[in-house]
Amino acid sequence: MGFSCFSQRFVLVSLLLAVAGGVLVEGQGTRVGFYSASCPRVESIVRSAVQSHFRSDSTVAPGLLRMHFHDCFVNGCDGSILIDGSGTEKTAPPNLLLRGYEVIDDAKTQLEAACPGVVSCADILALAARDSVVVSGGASWAVPTGRRDGTVSQASDAANLPGFRDSVDLQKQKFAAKGLNTQDLVTLVGGHTIGTSACQFFRYRLYNFTTTGNGADPSIAASFVSQLQALCPQNGDGSRRIGLDTGSVNRFDNSFFANLRIGRGILESDQSLWTDASTRNVVQRFLGIRGLLGLTFNIEFGRSMVKMSNIEVKTGTVGEIRRVCSKVN
Repeated sequence: MGFSCFSQRFVLVSLLLAVAGGVLVEGQGTRVGFYSASCPRVESIVRSAVQSHFRSDSTVAPGLLRMHFHDCFVNGCDGSILIDGSGTEKTAPPNLLLRGYEVIDDAKTQLEAACPGVVSCADILALAARDSVVVSGGASWAVPTGRRDGTVSQASDAANLPGFRDSVDLQKQKFAAKGLNTQDLVTLVGGHTIGTSACQFFRYRLYNFTTTGNGADPSIAASFVSQLQALCPQNGDGSRRIGLDTGSVNRFDNSFFANLRIGRGILESDQSLWTDASTRNVVQRFLGIRGLLGLTFNIEFGRSMVKMSNIEVKTGTVGEIRRVCSKVN
């Protein structure tokens, strides 16, 4: 998407979403326009930082989106994923490969110059996640702000993040514990339409997974197994990155769900959304399967992101406004 038309599209779609789904922009003490008086340029500053970094490295978009997800699922959306130090959340195994911290730091530096001590790191991350979707070709949504930053960050708290080997039942339990339903689960996992995974996280599905056939996970299309085996040899480089949405790795669209339907999900937890009947119906609705009430992925993604971004938020006098996102005041 060309950046010359970014602002026009951003404003138009934001207005449409705000009008069509006004109930979505209210949260637990957060609201759209929280900084309209105290720091009116907050959204433009964050958006500019995301755009600038994305131009030189498109991988920051899926990185920021996942960082926000991992932040919200551990003690709420409070920016605790950003804190440096031994034993903090960012040192937990599920978070070791997250990227995009420099974008948040860049935006924070600019915001501290424009509005010192006003904008939380948690809000910067929520806005940057939205803007990452937009620069990748997805629709915008109105982001409620007003979160405050947490002061506690412990790697042990990240142990219950959704994992790539989780069954659908376990995924549903973890999402339900955060107030998110089955449709939210499928929708948010659809964020895998952008980004990559390392071979080490799915190679086990390709070799000796079963004792019959080609030895691969039978939920993978047979024609796709050989392609993945060529990309991820059994004793090859486990850090090699493979697109999670084959054929559309850098484009935010619903092709991720089309790939699940034909057995091309990379992660076991992703493909299970099709093989499990309780989630397949939602995938089918995103694909517009005849006879089912359709869902528009871009619209539903924004709605589910707003719900997720209000998980256990700290507002009012709880928490703090960090002056540097990687350090507690």
